[in-house]
Amino acid sequence: MSVVASSKPDTARYQALDLVSTLVAVLQPDGAVLFANASLENMLGLSRRTLEGSDFSGYFSDPALLQTALAGARGQDFAALRFEAALRRAQQQDAMPVHVHLAVAEHTGEILVEMWPLEAQARQDREERLREQALANKELIRNLAHEIKNPLGGIRGAAQLLEMELDNPELTEYTQVIIHEADRLQSLVDRLLAPHRHPHLVGDVNIHEVCERVRSLVLVEYPQGLRVQRDYDTSIPEFRGDRAQLIQALLNIVQNAAQVLTERIAVGDALITLSTRVARQVTFGRQRYRLALELHVIDNGPGVPEAIKERIFYPLVTGRDGGSGLGLTLAQTFVQRHHGLIECDSVPGRTDFRILIPLP
Repeated sequence: MSVVASSKPDTARYQALDLVSTLVAVLQPDGAVLFANASLENMLGLSRRTLEGSDFSGYFSDPALLQTALAGARGQDFAALRFEAALRRAQQQDAMPVHVHLAVAEHTGEILVEMWPLEAQARQDREERLREQALANKELIRNLAHEIKNPLGGIRGAAQLLEMELDNPELTEYTQVIIHEADRLQSLVDRLLAPHRHPHLVGDVNIHEVCERVRSLVLVEYPQGLRVQRDYDTSIPEFRGDRAQLIQALLNIVQNAAQVLTERIAVGDALITLSTRVARQVTFGRQRYRLALELHVIDNGPGVPEAIKERIFYPLVTGRDGGSGLGLTLAQTFVQRHHGLIECDSVPGRTDFRILIPLP
């Protein structure tokens, strides 16, 4: 990236731009960066110090787009211009499509470039669908579970009474089948109702204690062939939350990952990575947060089946034989109780569950 020589600007007057969620750069007429806001830093994966003074067109997949726009601004061909482009991100091969609005500041001669990631709107829509679906699921599950619970008790009780009246002991095999299946359904109902029964017990939570607890539990269950790698940012502060619910949410996700790694565990190269980071100036759940916990659970398994990718957080949806389809639903419920969100990005060989929770 070429560096354009410029005097050190006074960036104090731009600090308010750190409060906006859009990507903003203030440029000199020749394209040199005077200021980049926190959202742009975060998206590009570069520090403000690195960005300031550099040629901003170099961060575009097609630098000529911005260069042409800057030439038009210098020639006073327009006061503002909109166009579509793509920004290159550090350590990532794919570029981010953005909608660009370029405007000239009349008094200073500076150029304000504001960018909206085109994927951001799609992501916001997806988050909204997840929240609405979670609320619908909660009501559906609660009503369905209560409707099932009462008849189940009657079926089990009738089977027990019938068993007591049987003269032929061999016939008790059939009543035992009824009782056993009723108990199995009762267990499923209890699991469906579990997140709505337990109170939200708030205290100070250290996310790495949660991660270590989950890591130890999973390694006891899978002592051979599975490695759980840590990648922690130890500067993450404690926050207020329900430690037990967060342990259960993370455990459900990690156990789900371990269960799909069966073939890799058999050959000894199964890997799950627990990664924690601080995300800055992020928007999720239609709210802007200055700081948020970003916890990733990454596995090297076969990936989420394409047919259920959009429905993996729905209750009773599973890609495994014998799976209940409740683990990820409960995890999402517990994280949403912390005003957070779980997202999933999956391709064959790499599945990444990303947990976002606001930090103080």
